[in-house]
Amino acid sequence: MKQWISLQAELGNFQQRRAIFIFALKMSFVAVIMSLAIILVLIFVMQWLDLLPLPIFEAMRFGVLLAWIIGGTVSGALAVLVGFSIHRLAVSRAEFERLSRTDTLSGLLNRRAFTEVLNTAKDGASLVIFDLDRFKTINDRFGHASGDAVIVAVSRLFSDAFTGENVIARLGGEEFGVIIHGGDTAERIARVEEIKEQIAEQSIAIEGGSVKITISAGIADIGGDRKTEAVYAATDKALYLAKTLGRNRVMHERERLSQVWNRCASEQEQEATTDVRELQRYVQQM
Repeated sequence: MKQWISLQAELGNFQQRRAIFIFALKMSFVAVIMSLAIILVLIFVMQWLDLLPLPIFEAMRFGVLLAWIIGGTVSGALAVLVGFSIHRLAVSRAEFERLSRTDTLSGLLNRRAFTEVLNTAKDGASLVIFDLDRFKTINDRFGHASGDAVIVAVSRLFSDAFTGENVIARLGGEEFGVIIHGGDTAERIARVEEIKEQIAEQSIAIEGGSVKITISAGIADIGGDRKTEAVYAATDKALYLAKTLGRNRVMHERERLSQVWNRCASEQEQEATTDVRELQRYVQQM
């Protein structure tokens, strides 16, 4: 009986109460049919043994009435009780499955659930791994409660930024993963750059004040015959490069170290040019 109830909870749709009463109605109907069959057999056996106290048609009429009244009522009540047991078991299983796939602090998917989704991801998507820069410093300086507040706030920002078919997860500690769909690679990188800037500008409330943080991100494309492990490894390498080059950066797997150094030099040159122009403007105002 326990195995049957467990099987019904797994295969049936007992998370809604309406399904319980439909189940009870079906079971009552089956019980009445079985009761009628048994009563008819007994009637014919008793008639053959000359033990039937009533005419056969009268006995059959009483048998049908008893089957519907007693069999239907008793089996219906029992079926409702069994249905509620299956309902509680189904709800418990669904909640357990949800919790087993969810990170309790952030409310996002956990690494196991995220990997399952990544295994089925198709072309036209990218894997992004985010890492909060110098997160350990926040925990050491302000306490783990403040660190948790930062994780929760960043999780909300990710949830608002990556909606629709995009998938977000907390992979562990201060590391997050996102599967971005749509657009080409350049557009997906631009979206990651945008959320990076948004987080850098956001003040996050913690106990006794607020903090600002930055994030680094590594990106690798999903598609072709690439296995999940290969995509993860390429993304990790890109993230490591972003952290090594000073953090608060977004790196794609195709970017090479020489390209990065050229970009850094270009950025520094632009900053220097801007400083000179501001100084000239200040001198002119004097």
